[in-house]
Amino acid sequence: MKNKVITNLLIERIASEGKCVGHHEGKVVFVSGVAPGDVVDVRITKGKSSFMEGEAIRFHEYSKDRIEPFCSHFGTCGGCKWQHINYDLQKTYKRQQVVDQFERIAKVPTPEVAPTLGSKQIQYYRNKLDFTFSNKKWLTLDQIRSEAEFDRNALGFHIPKMFDKIIDIEHCYLQGGISNEVRNALREFALAGKFSFYDIREQVGLLRNLIIRTTSTGQTMVIVQFGENDPESIKVVMEFLKDRFPEITSLLYVINTKGNETFHDLELVTYAGLPYIEEEMEGLKFRVGPKSFYQTNSEQAYELYKVARDFAQLKGDEVVYDLYTGTGTIANFVAKQAKQVIGVEYVEAAIEDAKLNSQINGIENTLFYAGDMKDILNEEFISNHAKPDVIITDPPRAGMDEKVVQMLLRLEAPTIVYVSCNPATQARDLALLGEKYQVEKVQPVDMFPQTYHVENVVRLTLKS
Repeated sequence: MKNKVITNLLIERIASEGKCVGHHEGKVVFVSGVAPGDVVDVRITKGKSSFMEGEAIRFHEYSKDRIEPFCSHFGTCGGCKWQHINYDLQKTYKRQQVVDQFERIAKVPTPEVAPTLGSKQIQYYRNKLDFTFSNKKWLTLDQIRSEAEFDRNALGFHIPKMFDKIIDIEHCYLQGGISNEVRNALREFALAGKFSFYDIREQVGLLRNLIIRTTSTGQTMVIVQFGENDPESIKVVMEFLKDRFPEITSLLYVINTKGNETFHDLELVTYAGLPYIEEEMEGLKFRVGPKSFYQTNSEQAYELYKVARDFAQLKGDEVVYDLYTGTGTIANFVAKQAKQVIGVEYVEAAIEDAKLNSQINGIENTLFYAGDMKDILNEEFISNHAKPDVIITDPPRAGMDEKVVQMLLRLEAPTIVYVSCNPATQARDLALLGEKYQVEKVQPVDMFPQTYHVENVVRLTLKS
């Protein structure tokens, strides 16, 4: 089937991971970069007995729901796959993803899924972006065919499924503030100064990665990752950023000569300003360090946490377990409505942040513990603490380990609020929890406009 062309395929609906679906001779055909209502010719890239995958090579009719993408990088950069679909429809499709996953995987009775809670900001909503320096800039087909010479240094995003190719980004609509100015100015400065851009295959090069974090309070953190320990060049680069952008409130760098870009095990140097920035929510301050996790859409995170708090229905005398607490944002957010909140998280540095955030805000009814959830949440832990009246769980995309689910079933807390960034693994866990729990409320929340990702909050209560 590979390379076969299917003509005049009607795109019917959106499926998982943002791909769309059509049917040909009884088989499902998954196609990327199209919208329901498009009629297209599709070149098959993968064929199986029950389905095919392909790419649109010609459009015969465009969907009435299509809109003009606003970004010049759309279609090449993998950051925003749904810019061509109007936002109201995006929210509808996100809700449908939740419905489909629950029907297909959870298979437990559920109330009607609420309409997706949309984001007020559908551009410039991210508070954190990672850009990669590379000497392997991605060239378009037009650039290649022109046979012109191009500088191959780039600062931007990885091309989907190509770890060593970077698309040079001129303007990104995901992050506001000074993000675009900082990235473009640093690239121009690096090119003019002939500083080496990183070669990921050879693992050489001075400039490796740029991270920009912003807050709703107007603070900015910039982290430069260097692939070589060259103190003189590092100082030149950092002085440029310090002088050119006095708005940067936290300017840091890290030397990383490892095989990957993660720096959680490396020492960061605060070059100028403070070693953290601060986010604010309902008068609470949350200190965000270079290694801290914080929800990427600050404004919508507030809406998400309000849903979780509403679903918890706290009256003030409850013991709350906040599982996968991260830096304790939810724990501290609900603490004044609870008797006690106990947070558990795998990452030790995150737990230190959680304790600090409680301290900064004068919150005294929280306890935080670091450790692997499946190991720490055991009978001994339960016997040393009060049993929970409410459990809030916000696991990573992989969902909860089965041992954790089994412990929740043994704990029999009257209420569980399950916050998920992956409705498929959430549905899998709900199927197991269905042994003792019923689903009372389901609320999708859109944290990432222009993408197919959806957050989902579920309220579960113990069956009588």
